[in-house]
Amino acid sequence: MAKDYYKILGVPRNATQEEIKRAYRRLAMKYHPDRNKGNKEAEEKFKEINEAYAVLSDPEKRKMYDMYGSAEFQRRYSTEDIFRDFNFEDVFQDIGIDLGSIFGRRGRTRSRTFFFDLGDIFSHLFGTRFEQDEEFSPFGEVYETVQIDLPLTLEEVLKGGEKEVILPGTFETVKIKIPKGIKDGQILRIRKPSGRKVREYLFRVKILPHKNFRVENGNIILEKEIPFTSFFLGGEVEVETLEGRKIKAKVPPLVKPGAKLRLRGLGLPKEDGTRGDLYIHLQAKMPERLTPEQAELLKKLQTTGL
Repeated sequence: MAKDYYKILGVPRNATQEEIKRAYRRLAMKYHPDRNKGNKEAEEKFKEINEAYAVLSDPEKRKMYDMYGSAEFQRRYSTEDIFRDFNFEDVFQDIGIDLGSIFGRRGRTRSRTFFFDLGDIFSHLFGTRFEQDEEFSPFGEVYETVQIDLPLTLEEVLKGGEKEVILPGTFETVKIKIPKGIKDGQILRIRKPSGRKVREYLFRVKILPHKNFRVENGNIILEKEIPFTSFFLGGEVEVETLEGRKIKAKVPPLVKPGAKLRLRGLGLPKEDGTRGDLYIHLQAKMPERLTPEQAELLKKLQTTGL
């Protein structure tokens, strides 16, 4: 269904980024779920507002939206595409909500655990869970645990290194060390003491889908179409690795559709220092139409039992 993001935010198509931000703040405050408890219509409106802002606040996505038009943009961009690189913390900051005020400030001996799921932007807005337990420390500290998804690309998993993140409820930027080959669901911890308060951030790794590859037990799988004649006669297939290198792999004669070619050591890093493998999943590339000559040749092949 086509959506007019400009109309949703109530701004003209030539609106500046500042005008878009002001309109978003005003509407988000009006329709925020905390101010409209149990109001499903306001909840849906709030979702629309955030989707519109995720597109129009991003210069590249806005350019594509203006270029393709509403209907074509919706066909090309999934919800995941729309909210990719969208900083959820900004959603709260832009409407004047301090996440730090959400985390426990009520009792000096209360431990609070905040679970923050970045897997689905709408669950961020409406499905955030809080778990609260009484804990008494002999030293009187207040413990808070904040669990947040940490989205990583496959390239980041391959290379490792450091990633800058803004700690929720603060304007503090920290660098998190990403080990090479880190697994989906693995937890990275940062502890920040401040006086008698100790806040522990648990960053849960969430490996983002890749446009070309998928992951299976440290190996990466690449779907590749080849001409159906190559399944009979063999040949070569050129692929691009996760590092961006172009390599050629041999296709043996009489290989079956759905077969996998194995390229050793081109997968993701493992704990023992080795790497998984890259598998090329062979699929038949079917022509949209046959020329008369091709049709005649196929008929001849058919008479031979092929």
